Amino acid sequence: MNSRAEPEPDGSAGSGPAVIAGAGPVGLVTALLLARFGVPTVVLEAADHRDPAGSKAICFQRDVLDVLDRVGCAEKMIARGVTWTTGRTYYRGTELFAVTFPGAGGDAVPPWINISQAEVERYLHDLADAEPLVDVRYGHRVTGFRQDADGVLVHAAARDGDTAVAGSHLVGADGPHSTVRRLLGAGFPGRSFDDQFLICDIRADLPFPNERRFYFDPDWNPGRQVLVHQCPDRTWRIDWQLPAGYDLEAERASGALDARIRRITGDAPYEIVWTSAYRFHQRCAETFGHGRVFLAGDAAHLYAPFGARGLNSGVQDAENLAWKLAFVRHGQAPEDLLASYDAERRAAAQENLAVTTRTMEFLVPHTGEEKDRRLSALEAALTDPAARATIDSGKLAEPYWYLDSPLTTPSGPADDFPHTAGAARPPIPGVLCPDGPCEVDGHKTRLRRLFGTEFVVLAADKRRCSRIRNLAAGAPVMVHALDAIDTDGVIRAALGAGPDTVHLVRPDGHLAAVLPAFDPDALTAALRRACGRT
Repeated sequence: MNSRAEPEPDGSAGSGPAVIAGAGPVGLVTALLLARFGVPTVVLEAADHRDPAGSKAICFQRDVLDVLDRVGCAEKMIARGVTWTTGRTYYRGTELFAVTFPGAGGDAVPPWINISQAEVERYLHDLADAEPLVDVRYGHRVTGFRQDADGVLVHAAARDGDTAVAGSHLVGADGPHSTVRRLLGAGFPGRSFDDQFLICDIRADLPFPNERRFYFDPDWNPGRQVLVHQCPDRTWRIDWQLPAGYDLEAERASGALDARIRRITGDAPYEIVWTSAYRFHQRCAETFGHGRVFLAGDAAHLYAPFGARGLNSGVQDAENLAWKLAFVRHGQAPEDLLASYDAERRAAAQENLAVTTRTMEFLVPHTGEEKDRRLSALEAALTDPAARATIDSGKLAEPYWYLDSPLTTPSGPADDFPHTAGAARPPIPGVLCPDGPCEVDGHKTRLRRLFGTEFVVLAADKRRCSRIRNLAAGAPVMVHALDAIDTDGVIRAALGAGPDTVHLVRPDGHLAAVLPAFDPDALTAALRRACGRT
């Protein structure tokens, strides 16, 4: 902890705001979600101003767009972004396989869109500027904190001198070199890869469709990989895997960068929008929280980007933490609920690490034996469809399943649950609730738009609703009858709902319990468990 003299705080810890370190997308999403619960936040950002340079992350997954819809910017993102549903993988010019992501019944949210992280950050900053409960302070570098049973006191160095902010909790969303993580004393074990990766965003008219295209060993990058994505404004994201020691500036100065790009663009005119060369890291903090202090996004985990699991997972960290912080602050749940953040999101991070580590071991083999195995797999995949299952060009991001969470009421053994990355998950407790068209009070909407600030109980029919409402009196619970809102039957089919089933859905959309029939004691117990009351 920083032991400097304490400036006069601008608030009291017990009733003060939640304090967030970092005004990147994860920090801002956390603040905006907390605002929906009426929770004020102070966001301390070390930089003097927002830096829009570079597109950074570009792929946003359907379930994350639902979170951003609750924040208020998904519609702009979808209208602006490039929608894609297909990912193709090639080896030396031959297509090995394609993965297609179909839409769900009546779902208006596409499976994937490509849009610059910098543009999304602008939307989030505009929303934060318009939200009186969010106070973003640039040029405030966190230098220390103190926590006790009453709250936190966060120290920051600012342009006009040291300051301190008193609040209820501290969220470290301050990136891979997180000060909060260091001050918390949380280790950040993992590994780094020697190979470098070059990103070029170029503006050009190219004959590629709006798909994810992954190339193993193409003529224009022999022995390594290239990934191509389309983005808005005729912009194309191109990623090259390159050997250790690659020098971007030397290649730019020599004209070799232009030659590299022209192997893909041909004679078409192009403009470089942004370039970056860097190594990838696979790391996970030893804890995501201690007491009143938590880590989220890159401060908590780093993944190789093949699969788009970094920022997408960080947004899901933000939602998981926001509703729990809000419930505890409002006295709707005990402090114990916050311990489930580490249990749930660290498990998600470990799963993402396992998936991306397998990808990187295939993309960047370290030993001669691993290289031979990779080459044999690629050669076999040219003619043997069965061999294509061994080719790993990046398993794309998906929501984690909280089957083993202390908040989940299991329905029975889950021995046959499909853990393979990308597999369809059955609608059992712990899994994200499926979406579908519905109608509430005469207004057409989607099921997931009913989630966000309270628990939702989905009863099979209207007969049970009044009893459930009475049962949940005083608790943050909304009750809906499926026979009233599910006019097309899509939701009941997706849930596998029966004539008497009751589904309890958490504010973040995950199923907390699935009861085969209405049982007041069982529903009360499931709700208590989902609120961290054991």
